[in-house]
Amino acid sequence: MELIFIILGVVAVIAIWLIAVFNGLIKTRNRVDEAWSDIEVQLKRRYDLIPNIVNSVKGYAKHEDNVFTKVTEARANAIQAKTPGEHFEAENMLSGALKSLFAVSENYPQLQASENFLHLQKELVDTEDKVQSARRFYNGNVRDFNTKVQVFPTNMIAGMLGFKKYEFFDAPAGSEVVPEVKF
Repeated sequence: MELIFIILGVVAVIAIWLIAVFNGLIKTRNRVDEAWSDIEVQLKRRYDLIPNIVNSVKGYAKHEDNVFTKVTEARANAIQAKTPGEHFEAENMLSGALKSLFAVSENYPQLQASENFLHLQKELVDTEDKVQSARRFYNGNVRDFNTKVQVFPTNMIAGMLGFKKYEFFDAPAGSEVVPEVKF
């Protein structure tokens, strides 16, 4: 009889542990999903600002069609991205296209003095800051989730239940290079 109670006790402890591990993985995965949602909100705001900025610059720089086309295509690709990996790639392309757009805008002093353009530029900078903050929050949650999925003994449970690692949302390629400023 004692043996049955011992076996039942061990089974109960294992069951409670499995439930705790599973619930911990679910909570952490939900935090990652929430963090990704925060990024998407900021990216949507960014996508909404871009056409206004492009139109502002177009009014002054009519012969810069190549830059406008690149920004428009990069924005469309970013909007259509479905997976985080597709978003990462599309966002890197969009960031590069926006840098080109702002480089072109520097050649037009009237544009730089335009209150509307300056306001849009300030909004985009604010949005970029929020994207960076959301990216850090997302990457922190991804780190926590990936750690849970990889450490023993949780990795055995995570593997059996189909939990997979998330990708980090890395900075755009070339962002580690300090831009050259000329006066």
